[in-house]
Amino acid sequence: MAYVRRFTLALLGAALPGCATSRAHPTSAPSNVATAKPRVVVTTDPELDDSNSLLRYLLYSTDFRTEGLVYASSQFHWKGDGTGKKWFVPNREYTRFGLNLCPCESWRWAPGERFIDDAVDVYERVYPNLRVHRADYPTPATLRSKVRWGNVEFDGDISKDTPGSDLIRDLLLDDDPEPVYLLAWGGASTIARALKSIQERTEGTAAWDAVRAKVSRKAILSLSGDQDDTYATYIHPNWPDIRSLAAGQGGVNVAYGAFVFASAENAPYFSVEWTRANVSSRGPLGAHYRVWGDGKQMVPGDRFDYFGISGQTAAELRAKGYVVWLPPRPKGEFLGEGDTFTFFNLVANGLDAYHDDTPGGWAGHVTVNPASRSAAPRAPGGAATSIDSFMRSLEGIGPEGPATRPPSPQPNFTPAAQNDFAARVQWSVTPRYADANHEPTVTLQGSAHVSARPGETVRLAATVSDPDRNAVAVRWWRWKDVDTYPGDASPAEPTAPVTHLRVPDDALPGQTIQLVLQATDDGTPPLTSYRRVVVTVTR
Repeated sequence: MAYVRRFTLALLGAALPGCATSRAHPTSAPSNVATAKPRVVVTTDPELDDSNSLLRYLLYSTDFRTEGLVYASSQFHWKGDGTGKKWFVPNREYTRFGLNLCPCESWRWAPGERFIDDAVDVYERVYPNLRVHRADYPTPATLRSKVRWGNVEFDGDISKDTPGSDLIRDLLLDDDPEPVYLLAWGGASTIARALKSIQERTEGTAAWDAVRAKVSRKAILSLSGDQDDTYATYIHPNWPDIRSLAAGQGGVNVAYGAFVFASAENAPYFSVEWTRANVSSRGPLGAHYRVWGDGKQMVPGDRFDYFGISGQTAAELRAKGYVVWLPPRPKGEFLGEGDTFTFFNLVANGLDAYHDDTPGGWAGHVTVNPASRSAAPRAPGGAATSIDSFMRSLEGIGPEGPATRPPSPQPNFTPAAQNDFAARVQWSVTPRYADANHEPTVTLQGSAHVSARPGETVRLAATVSDPDRNAVAVRWWRWKDVDTYPGDASPAEPTAPVTHLRVPDDALPGQTIQLVLQATDDGTPPLTSYRRVVVTVTR
């Protein structure tokens, strides 16, 4: 089911005053246009949480080179070809829960669907304010020029080229050496078609080996599951060397059920009160953002989309024909962004989560240290959990959430990520730079990659400032999960921007120690920036 899938994958995919230096208030936003940004293509189907993820993505469009915003299909949403042709794939949601609704001409696709264009329209309304706070927000015209229609007609159909697949094909073959991050929030059929087009045109020619190597090097997948089976049936068998952007344990869970399954520390960031104060009440973007009980549906009459209805029990909704898997939540509560994890590790927050083989960021991290004891919780609804048992685990949970909540993941990025989101929503309604908060600036003194022998002392130094003249608290902490030295190693003065680390005597050549400098201001909301230093042990 679409909603269970998004919740599951998003979870698998969750002080002291510092030495801030003051400077004159800027009257307009600093530009970061010189900073390298990842090339990104978003492919997305018209699920309501995709719509929410798209709004967050556009707020962070300063951090990406957006190369494409592509309409896509999935097993949960497909348009049909308009000829009356009917489609059916066994064991899809139209055959579950006692249903027998297809073959049919389309599935959960609104006539005249334009949810990507709608999001860009909303962005255009708030763009003048956003640009005050960051000069490198792309223009609405630039974003519109990236919109394409992909393989939307049927679930998993890669039989023909489309404008969306042509765009992806051309990006993978162009002369820009930078990777192209291919985000699939729905099915991967448009991406698969692009790859198939390259294969059909080139395989059997003298250029094939070089083209295959180039594409396998450039394409990096970030998929919200295999929603139309095209990864399993075409992409992986034919392009086994294409990598995926890692998103592991401990990531920020903003999927369906975020409030219900959050830790006690994180639950307030998904509550009715927080969501209303920081998102849904704030201007055009907040009005477009979907929350529980907002009276909206992506497709009128969709029996799988009851999330806009308030004041009715699960039993009452089922009596009206709705398929209810998540018991209704209080009106105004955070509803979900099940695909945001696909770009969380691309956000330019200073963690550089996509640069290394063992990244860590807001989308989670890959644990490589065998000595690590990660505290990241495993939430209900994992891949091996049936929909029925998942639903049973949610029954009886009241407005205040479960009686017992899981521990917070460690490190816990949820407060920082949600506060950062709230700040950008605030930018969208704030026409003066001085009337909103902005993240601290952290600059490392020296390289982020350091080599040192056992027993050597490494100097760790950064300059920390704040554009709003807020006080900034700094903290160095070791990210043991993502490094490889199994013992203990800590900076001498963890709350100072300049400190030292002594490499332990028993550290072995090739082992790494990863340290993160976290800088949080005292503005409203408080905002956090990071920098990461990797110490590699040498002989």
